[in-house]
Amino acid sequence: VHLVESGGGLVQPGGSLTLSCTTSELTFTNYYMTWVRQAPGKELEWLAGIWSDASTAYRNSVEGRFTISRDDVKNTLYLQLNSLKTEDTAMYYCQKGDNLAENYEARGQGTQVTVSS
Repeated sequence: VHLVESGGGLVQPGGSLTLSCTTSELTFTNYYMTWVRQAPGKELEWLAGIWSDASTAYRNSVEGRFTISRDDVKNTLYLQLNSLKTEDTAMYYCQKGDNLAENYEARGQGTQVTVSS
C-alpha cells in the first residue's frame, strides 16, 4: 500500500502541526488506521488509531495533545499535533493497522517533525 504523509516541519515547543496522509489504494473508512513515530535511536511507537466507526484511541503520552481524524470524502487521514514538546521530535508515519515491524509494507515514507527553539 502506497501511503503519503505530509505536513511535518520545524516548530517551536508549544506549537502545532497538522499531518496528513493520503492514498489511492485503499479507503480509510474500511480499515483500522494508525499513526506511529520513530525518534532517532528509538523504536517505532504507536501513537493513535481510528477505527471504521471513527472511534479513536491514543498513547497516554499524547492523549489530550494529539488528535487523529479522517475526512471520508477526501479519503485523508490527519494527525493534529498540539502543545508540542522537544521529545515529540521524530519521523511520523501513517499506516494500516498497528504492525510495528521495521519493514511493514502498509506504512508510508513518513514526514519529519522537529520541535526545537
